[in-house]
Amino acid sequence: MTTTPRLALTLAVLLCAVNLSGTTAAADDTTPSQPPGTEPTAAAPVKVDATDPDLKLPEGATLGEAKVLDIKSVVEDQSGDERREDTNADVTFALQAEVLFGKDSARLDDDAKTRIATIAEEIKKQNASRVRVFGFTDNLGSSAHGDTLSKQRANAVQAVLDQDLNDSAVTFDVRGYGEQYPIADNSTEAGRKKNRRVEVSFPRTQQ
Repeated sequence: MTTTPRLALTLAVLLCAVNLSGTTAAADDTTPSQPPGTEPTAAAPVKVDATDPDLKLPEGATLGEAKVLDIKSVVEDQSGDERREDTNADVTFALQAEVLFGKDSARLDDDAKTRIATIAEEIKKQNASRVRVFGFTDNLGSSAHGDTLSKQRANAVQAVLDQDLNDSAVTFDVRGYGEQYPIADNSTEAGRKKNRRVEVSFPRTQQ
């Protein structure tokens, strides 16, 4: 079987709510919990004519408000060390802690700084003036330790980004969420590795 070094996934979802006999039946939004400020922002692009016979609604049914989730493109290294997500509104880079830091450390090595410099170049390309840097850990150890370590790691990444950008117009939102907002199962080491990460996100201006 042939493997490719990168995997790409593009998703687009249109959700319409239908009211039946006074109750609302809406499509389930299965997007996992995520940090504030990173929710989908797209609005429905067209109005739906509720009287259109092609809708074939049951008698007495009405349409609820339609919404469109952001189109999301995900590109991940085969190793899983780095992932880039693009939506119509934002760009997010997720770097696994192991490629940035030593165990239980917030000190960046030269290779990590090179990876961060690549992100800084994309921030410049997008002319972004607001950058979020969020740190996360797995659920091993105490919650308080995870909160502290994740914030220290986010601070370390932000400091390098700030130096690379050298732009006083760029503002940063830096937070450490510890074990909150896992993206994988913490019951396995593979899942915990994915959860130990730093995410850098910023508004998308260039298509």
